[in-house]
Amino acid sequence: MRTISFAEAIEKALARAMADDPRIIIMGEDVHTIRRNLFVRFGKDRVRAAPISESAFVGAAVTAAMAGLRPVVEVMIVDFIGVAIDALLNHAAKVEAFSDGQWRVPMVVRAACGGGYGDGGQHEQSLWGWLAHIPGLNVVVPSNPADAAGLMTAALAHPGPVIYLEHKLLADYWLDYLGSGGRATVYYDVPRDGAFGPVISDWAPVPIGRAVGRRDGDDLTIISVGVGVHRALEAADRLQDHGISAGVIDLRTVSPLDRDFVCASVARTGRMLVVDEDYKEFGLSGELAASVMEAGLSVKFARVATEETIPYARHLEEQVLPNTVRIVDAAQRLLND
Repeated sequence: MRTISFAEAIEKALARAMADDPRIIIMGEDVHTIRRNLFVRFGKDRVRAAPISESAFVGAAVTAAMAGLRPVVEVMIVDFIGVAIDALLNHAAKVEAFSDGQWRVPMVVRAACGGGYGDGGQHEQSLWGWLAHIPGLNVVVPSNPADAAGLMTAALAHPGPVIYLEHKLLADYWLDYLGSGGRATVYYDVPRDGAFGPVISDWAPVPIGRAVGRRDGDDLTIISVGVGVHRALEAADRLQDHGISAGVIDLRTVSPLDRDFVCASVARTGRMLVVDEDYKEFGLSGELAASVMEAGLSVKFARVATEETIPYARHLEEQVLPNTVRIVDAAQRLLND
């Protein structure tokens, strides 16, 4: 076991899978440069640069997957998936159901997501709730290097389409890029345990659809995904100073949700706080609340989410995105109400 970066863990998972399975190819913009190690190792036929047309190369990946390949499509940042949504919404997600299982689309769409560095509402969205709303799409969001490797390994072996989202504040190559161009003075609140962490050499796939507890607590359950898990853990430390015991759940997968794990924890604490960097309305936080109610549980509920278009100005952005202060305040209100 050794400590590696979040991005390196994903690269190792890709390299190992590509060595074992010649059907796996990578497609996307600038992948010859961004994935240069994989390009050097596996060549231009398996690491294929695409023009700046997400609708074209995501659509091509759908048909390539149906024909027997296992494409990994790089869409750069999740905001740009909107350009290619027809290929995902109306084709990749529905082929298996429409063909009664005779056709499948085993592809991975890899995209960076999330804000916290001052790039505005067209480049900092998370959108996992929007994508998880589509039946047939699996959506995974790792929070640390070990899960990044394990979830990528699982995604590459999955028989259907998987959206693999990596938060930019966890990926070192993104931080290097975002800090360039005269922006080196911009402060990034990067969770150390998310950007770097221990990964065993013979890691196993992390099952898609299985959450994990990151911290036990008796007074309330905080649920999140990606960077939000680290914000929740920091908030739990601060709450402990006030005599509040908060448990933290890392969903790891937005679709499918591990509803049983969530309900078991919430049933014990009686309070649920969802931390969601995606939009508040009609999203993950509401789905979790509905899941708990449908399970017949009576709990107190609160959420900290992104409630409006993300501003470009850094000081305004900090007020809109979930942060530790907002989480602590919401938790204290939840216990005091």
